[in-house]
Amino acid sequence: MDLNDAVLTCAVNILWTNAVGVTGKKMVFKTATLRLIRNDVRELFIEVAGEKTKPIKFKLKDVMVHKKFMSEGKATINFKIENCSMYLSNAPPGTLMYFLRTIFIKLNGGVHKDEATTQKQLRAHMLSGKPSNFEEVSPITTTEMIMARKKAGLLGRGSATTPSPLAAKKRRFEDIKMGDGKVTSNAPAAKRLYQDKSTPSLGMEDNVKLCEEQLEVLRACTSGKNVFFTGSAGTGKSFLLRKIISALPPDGTMATASTGVAACLIGGTTLHAFAGIGGGDYGLTRCIELASRAASAQIWRKCKRLIIDEISMVDGQYFEKIEAVARHVRKNDKPFGGIQLILCGDFLQLPPVVKNENNSNPTQRFCFQSNAWEKCIECVFELKEVHRQSDPEFVNILNHIRIGHINEEITKRLRATSKQKIEGGGILATQLCSHTNDAQSINETKLESLEGENILFRSEDSDANMVKQLDSQLQATSQLYLKINAQVMLLKNINISAGLVNGARGVVVRFEKGLPVVRFKNNREYVCSHEKWIIKTASGGTITRRQVPLKLAWAFSIHKSQGLTLDCVEMSLSKVFEAGQAYVALSRAKSLDSLRILDFDPKQVWANAQVLQYYKLFRRRLHDSTMIPLGAKNIKREKNNDPKSSALSKLKKSLMDKPLVSIS
Repeated sequence: MDLNDAVLTCAVNILWTNAVGVTGKKMVFKTATLRLIRNDVRELFIEVAGEKTKPIKFKLKDVMVHKKFMSEGKATINFKIENCSMYLSNAPPGTLMYFLRTIFIKLNGGVHKDEATTQKQLRAHMLSGKPSNFEEVSPITTTEMIMARKKAGLLGRGSATTPSPLAAKKRRFEDIKMGDGKVTSNAPAAKRLYQDKSTPSLGMEDNVKLCEEQLEVLRACTSGKNVFFTGSAGTGKSFLLRKIISALPPDGTMATASTGVAACLIGGTTLHAFAGIGGGDYGLTRCIELASRAASAQIWRKCKRLIIDEISMVDGQYFEKIEAVARHVRKNDKPFGGIQLILCGDFLQLPPVVKNENNSNPTQRFCFQSNAWEKCIECVFELKEVHRQSDPEFVNILNHIRIGHINEEITKRLRATSKQKIEGGGILATQLCSHTNDAQSINETKLESLEGENILFRSEDSDANMVKQLDSQLQATSQLYLKINAQVMLLKNINISAGLVNGARGVVVRFEKGLPVVRFKNNREYVCSHEKWIIKTASGGTITRRQVPLKLAWAFSIHKSQGLTLDCVEMSLSKVFEAGQAYVALSRAKSLDSLRILDFDPKQVWANAQVLQYYKLFRRRLHDSTMIPLGAKNIKREKNNDPKSSALSKLKKSLMDKPLVSIS
C-alpha cells in the first residue's frame, strides 16, 4: 500500500442544488476514490472516480470544508460556485485528515497569482487548442507549510512551555473557508490540518512518522491480512495500533483490548464488552446463546475487522470460544466467521489470569496454544526498534531480562542503581508496586501527611451511570484530591517537545483560578486545565470524561503503568509473582539514570518456558521472510514440549544470539 496524502477512498454522496436550495441531481458512491489534481494552469481540482463511472472533476475555488466529525471518518466539502455539496463518510480518519490537510496547504501555501494573470493564462491555454492535462499534486513542501501557517495566523503563538490557548484547549473549529490562497472563518482553522508530519512540535501524535518496520505492519493490515505483531516494551506497538485504526474505514472496524486501560489508549472498548459473553466462564453452548442476543449479534455481524490489543493477556480458552461464537453468530464457517484479525501484544510481558490452574488438565493458557490461533493468523511480525529508551546499555539489559536471562554483569549494574539519587526539584521517585492496593494505600497515606487542605477535583462524565466503568478503564479518576507539594503524574500528551507527555512526573506548586500548577522534572511549569477522555461502547456509542489530567504518583501499580514512560521511578521486585512482571516494571523506566531498584535479586526475573519455545519457533519461521503463514504441525509439537532447565538455558542463549524476527 502506498501512503499518499492526495488520495482518499471512502463513501461519497454528491448533491447539486438550485438557486433556492432545492436538491436536484444526486450521485451516490458506496466506494469512490478521490484524488487531488492540477491542470496546466496550476488550478486545483478534486477528481471523484467510482468503480463504473466516468471521473468527475470539481474545481477547488471558494469552498467550505466542514470537519467536525473528521475523527469519525466524515466530512463535507461545499463548492459554492457549482451549488454542490460532497459528503464523505466511512473514510479512514487518519487518511481523511491528511487529505483535507493537503487541500488546505496546497490552496494556501503557495505564492498565488492575481485573478487577472490567472485569467490571461487560462485564455491563452484555451486559444492554443491543446487538451487540458491533469496530474496529481506534488507532495507538500516546507515552504508551503510555512506559508499556510502564516496565512492561518499561527506562527509566533505560544511557546514550548506554554502552548497557545488554541493548543492548550485543543479547539477544533468545524468550518474552514478556503480558496485562492485565502482562509476565512469565525476562527482559525484546526492545527491538525497544517502541521508538518515529521515534527511533533505541538505534541500531536498525528505528525510522528512511522519507521519502516511499522509501515510494513501497516501495509499488511490495510491489505486485509490476519496479522499478529509483537515486540518488546517501548517499540511503539500501541502507537502503531492507533495509526492502523486511523488508516482503516470506521464502519466495521472494532478496536478492543484485553484490559480497560489498554482499550482507552487505542480509543476502543474491552474485548469482553464487545464479545457479549462476559468473562467466558460458561460452556460454549451458553456463550453462543449469550452472543446470539439481538444487540450482541448485531455487533458481531457488523464487524469486518477485529483489533485486539494486549492479546497476551487473553487466555487461550477464551480466544477459542469467541472464535467459535463468531462463526456461529455470523453463519460463516471461515476462521473467526470471516472477520479480519489484527492482534498486538507481547507474550513475554504480563500473561493472562487463568482460573483453576492447578487442575489436573491444565488449560490452554496462551492464545498461541489454541487451535483457533493456528487457523486464524496469517502473518506475524516483530518490531525491533526501541523508541522509549535511547540508552543502548539499558536496551540491551531489557532484551536479556525479557527472556529471563540474567548474568553477573547485568545483576551488578542493576544493583548499582539502588544508590542513585534520581529525585530533584522536590519531585520524588514513583514506587512501582506489584499489587494495586499497595499503591493506593501509599498514595493516600502520603497525601494525608502533607500540610494544607485537600482540594477536590470532580470529573464531568457524559453518563452519570457509567462512573464505575470509566474509573475501571481510565487513569483519570472521578474524584481527585490534591494539595500543594503532592507528587503527581501527567496522564495526557500535552506537548511532546516540551516533555509534557503521558507519564511525566511533577509536583503541585500552587493553584491558579482553581486549577493546579505543576512543575515537572524538566523544571517546566504547566497549568493543568481539564482534558477529555473518550471510550467507545460495544454498540459504537461513546462515553466521555473531563478531568484534570493528573494522578497521585508516590506509587503506581505495574498493571496500571501500561503504556507509560516514567522518568523517575523506584521499585522493589520482592513481591513479583508472575513471569514477565519484573520486565514490565523495569521497561517503564526511560533510562538507567532515572531508575532505582531496591534489593535486586536475579531470582525475581524469569520468563515462561512455553512462551520462549513459541518465540524460538517464531524466529525460525521468519528467518528469511517478512511474513510467513503459521502452520499447525510445529505449534502442536511445541505445546507438548516441556524443556528442562539445561534445554531452557540453551533456548535463552539462542534467542539472544539471533534476532527473533528480521524485517527488511
